[in-house]
Parts: sequence; C-alpha cells; structure tokens
Amino acid sequence: MNPAVLSLMALLVAIGLSMATRLNVGVLALAFAWLIGTYVAGWRVEQVAAGFPSSLFLTLTGVTLLFALAEANGTLERLAQRAVGLARGRTRLIPVLLFLIAFALSSVGPGAITTVALLIPMAMAIATRAGVPRFLTALAVANGANAGNLSPISAIGIIANTKMAEAGVGGHEGKVWLVNFAAHLLVTAGAYVVLGGWRLAPARGGNDEGAPPFERRHRITTAIVGAWVAGVVGFQLSVGLAAFLAASLLVLLSLADETAAMKRIPWGVIVMVCGVTVLISVLEKTGGMELFTAMLARLASPVTINGVVAFVTGLISSWSSTAGVVLPAFLPTVPGLVEKVGGGDPLAVALSINVGSAMVDVSPLSTLGALCVAAVADPVEARELFRKLLVWGLSMSVVAAALCQLLAGVTARY
Repeated sequence: MNPAVLSLMALLVAIGLSMATRLNVGVLALAFAWLIGTYVAGWRVEQVAAGFPSSLFLTLTGVTLLFALAEANGTLERLAQRAVGLARGRTRLIPVLLFLIAFALSSVGPGAITTVALLIPMAMAIATRAGVPRFLTALAVANGANAGNLSPISAIGIIANTKMAEAGVGGHEGKVWLVNFAAHLLVTAGAYVVLGGWRLAPARGGNDEGAPPFERRHRITTAIVGAWVAGVVGFQLSVGLAAFLAASLLVLLSLADETAAMKRIPWGVIVMVCGVTVLISVLEKTGGMELFTAMLARLASPVTINGVVAFVTGLISSWSSTAGVVLPAFLPTVPGLVEKVGGGDPLAVALSINVGSAMVDVSPLSTLGALCVAAVADPVEARELFRKLLVWGLSMSVVAAALCQLLAGVTARY
C-alpha cells in the first residue's frame, strides 16, 4: 500500500483510539511510525527515529520536573491557599479569585491539569462553606487553569508554540497566550453572570482558616522558581535547560524530594506528545500530510475555515488529549489547509485550533472536568456536576467555533 495513505490511516486510527480507549496513543504511534517507515517506506530505523522531538522532550521534562518539585514540597498549595484567602468573606469574589489564581498558577509553568489538581479540592471546600455553587466553582477553576495553559513557559504552551513554529506561524507566543486567555475569560464571565455569582451573599469570616504555615523551604522554592521565570522572560534562557538547573538547586538544597517529584511528572503525556510527533514526521515525509489537509479542506471554505477547524478540533478534544493528540496532529496542517481551501490567515487558523481544542476541556470526559467531579464527595451531587459539566463542555465546541469565526481573523491581524 502507498505509505502516504497508510500513514494517514495510522494517524486516524491513533486519534480514534485516543478517543475510545485508555491506550497511550504515543506508544501506538511510535509502533506505527516504525512499521510504516521501515517496512513500507523502506527507511532505516535511524531515519524514523530522527522524527523524535528531542528538544521538545527536554523542555517538557525540565519544566514539569521543576513544578513537580514545587508541588511535592507543598509550595504551590500554600501559595494557592493564601491567594484564595484574599476574598475575606466576600463570597461574590471567590469565583473571580479562583479563576485568576488558576490562570496565574497555570501560566507560570505547571499547566492546567496540575493546577486543577492542586486547587479544586480546596476550592470546593471553600465554596461549599461560603455558598458558591459547585458548578460555578468548577468552571472558575477549570477555565482559569485552561486560560493560562498556553503561556510561553507552560508545558502545553511550549507544545503549541513549537508546532506552530514548525508550521511556519511561529513568533506569536504572547498572542497565543492572550487569545486563549480572552476566550476563557469571556465564557467564564458569562457563566458568572448566568449562574448568579454576582448575587452571592457574603460569608462569615475569612477563607484562609487552617492554612498551613509558609516555611523556609517554601520561600526559597518560590524565589528559585521566580528567578527561573525572570531568566526565561528577561534573559531569553532556554526554558527547559534552565528548568533543569532550577530543579537541581531545589534538590541539592534539600528543599524537595526528587523521588516524589519524579512520580508526579506526567510521563504519559510526554510519551504521547513525542510518539504522535514521530508519526506526524512519517506522515509529512511520505506525503500523508497533504492527504490529511485535503480531507479537512473539504469541510471548509475561505470564509468559514476558522469556525470549522475550531469545531472539529473541539469535538475531537472532547474525547481525546488536547496536548498529546489534537495540537500535534492539527497544527502542522495549517499551511496546507489554507492553501487547499483557497484562502484564510494561517495564524488565525492556528489560534482557532488552540482555542477550539481547549475550551471543551471542562467536560468530565477530559481530565480537568474529571478532577472537578472527583472533588465532590456526595455521589448525588457528583453525578449532577458530571451532567452539567458534560453539557457545558460539549456546548463549548459550538461556542468556540462561533467565537473563532467572528474574532480569530481580527485578532490575528493585531
């Protein structure tokens, strides 16, 4: 069989299995890449392995290790709890603060999954005591975390910007971050108004009761992470390699347990991203990427391309991994898709892929939504939250499509 057709079929099978099974499709993608590259295309194993994204692997591992150490020694938890305590009993501010804290925490490196895992148990406890609806609490935390998920120094932001650069639409890291933030801010503000967040009655007492003390190791960890951020932003240091240096300092100073941190690194996501990237490399070299973009091009026109691509990636992301499957598979198609459709702004299409795939992640079928549901102990209330998040998450594929259709082109030009 033609290696281009076979590699495209392999990608579609991998995407389908990522939606329907618990299999880490990065492992399967590596196997597909080896079989097709070696036994169909006739390449040497070294040629297949050349598609492994070593730079991306180092960056993801360094960043996630650094924040795994900060999580393991309790620094991130203490920072979050003290930030929530700023509400001081003003209940209507709690959802706002939760959104902003999740956004800030996700932006500086941990990403959405780690941020929600850290915040949502505490957020649900505070919200229940203060009378904030669980649904609004879940949306504030999950959307806030997602709003910061594409920052230039977060793991998912690194993936998106790397894939955009490979597709020839790089150099827009700040815009990628801000557009994603604006989209999530808009839908969360709508939820805040519709769900009555502005009408919540004041709670008695503060919200920082029982917060654990901020010790020496937490202060030093905060300073080291802050120095890493300053070095990356102000001095253009390598994000991943500088993170390894910062992580080494934390371990050498006995501020965090390296063994515990290693267990917190999302190795599954890293394998998924790198494995799918290798298969995408085979797809590109065999000509399968042209077939893939031609399929997508049949669904859209130059006028509707932004909305269509946001809708399609949103539906797939509802059941699959945004970082591990959707972004690596769809961002490389941008130049060819614009060419085959006959028009469109490549940057606007890339932004639509980012936003469309991210906004559905509050669904309980995704990790963020599942973490929110898991934070509710009462089974009846948990089922109710599951239902509400499922409806909201799936509806976001339509909302994201509408937003991208209306605004992505305008945003890309400024």
